Amino acid sequence: MAGKTTASTGWYRLDNAAKIIPSTARGANTRVFRITCELVEEVNPEILQQAVDETIVEFPYFNSILKRGLFWYYLEDSGLSCKVEKDHLPACAPLYIPGRKNLLYRINYYHRRINLEMFHVLADGTGGFMFFRRLVTRYLELAHDFHVDPAAFDSDAASTQEKSDDAFRQFYQRGRGLAQLKQMSSLHAHRLEGIEDENLEPHLLEGCVSASRFVEAAHQYGTTVGVLSVSVYIAALIDGMSLAQKKHPIVVSVPVNLRQFFRSNTARNFFGVINIEYYPEQYDGTMESITGVVAAEFAEKLSQEQVAKTMNSYAALERNYAIKVVPLFAKDLAIQQFDAAARRGVTTSISNMGQIRMPAETYPFIDHFGGFMTAASQQITICSFGDRMVFGEVSPFATHKSMLCFFRRLTGMGIPVTLATNDYDERPEEDV
Repeated sequence: MAGKTTASTGWYRLDNAAKIIPSTARGANTRVFRITCELVEEVNPEILQQAVDETIVEFPYFNSILKRGLFWYYLEDSGLSCKVEKDHLPACAPLYIPGRKNLLYRINYYHRRINLEMFHVLADGTGGFMFFRRLVTRYLELAHDFHVDPAAFDSDAASTQEKSDDAFRQFYQRGRGLAQLKQMSSLHAHRLEGIEDENLEPHLLEGCVSASRFVEAAHQYGTTVGVLSVSVYIAALIDGMSLAQKKHPIVVSVPVNLRQFFRSNTARNFFGVINIEYYPEQYDGTMESITGVVAAEFAEKLSQEQVAKTMNSYAALERNYAIKVVPLFAKDLAIQQFDAAARRGVTTSISNMGQIRMPAETYPFIDHFGGFMTAASQQITICSFGDRMVFGEVSPFATHKSMLCFFRRLTGMGIPVTLATNDYDERPEEDV
């Protein structure tokens, strides 16, 4: 059975996407993502703690700890509870520490901002937002004495068991193999470079724009928000490349929410990845020379057949007999080597969480949402709420060269940008 094995044993299999995560959490790439909600008022920590205690009842799977087995990691009920704290740690600090019994998520606050940080083993961004949306709503209900109809949340139609299901196991099809994962390591992509933080701490940059103006720009180019986001990002990377670097393709990894293709209410990981390839020699100085290629790549790789392949590439990891029988310590080493090889075929990542839907009663109290995901080089997470569209970037680099090019591109398109960062440099951030 997927999810929790039985009511009495209190343990969970890792979903198939999560199986590679503990082995690849190293340095600045802690495999922790952060979801934020900026309110219009200061956060009350006592009310936030009450909201956490009440909301987690719907997501008991999240109160698990990670354990090492002989062949695989697994999750075990912990009996622990999350204690809300004022934000005092580096952003996306490690949550999994081998040998230590601790939860794999944390909730903290700073002035008007509520943060959820979660180890990717527990959930993907969509699953994290299921929990976070419910938490923020419950906090605002308590703080302002109103009640939201539970029907306002699509996820509330699912049972606690359904939220804990492993959808990879449910929809796996035999015969697909590990072809896509192997293919990622066969391409030598352009690699981002920079001076890494001496303490290997992630650097966050948040750029906020008008969602309606960005949608208008997408329509002007005859394309979608997702295609334009990737296209502007590619153009920004080209802006910062040398002639020698332009010999290599830019490969942007784009996570795909598989719930759009396979009916599932899981709050766990259920995503695939498509890689958008662009060769700099195709660029003729116009955005159209990028958007056309990117749109064609999206159309091809988001077909039902291709999406099924990306879903099965994760499930095949567990089903492969040669991998099954290897002890965990050897798996860790093999997965690290495979991950390093696969990363050579990817330049960067961009994840679009889309429009964040909240109950109407909560809108007057929320300014915007944001998302951040650690990566070995750089990742952008996009989400929108109302007319606030936020680009959240995380990288181990002490500067934000490509992102400043990205935001300059947006301002050049007539879209003003407001920037915020967790950098503590005495020099002001460059204007864009």
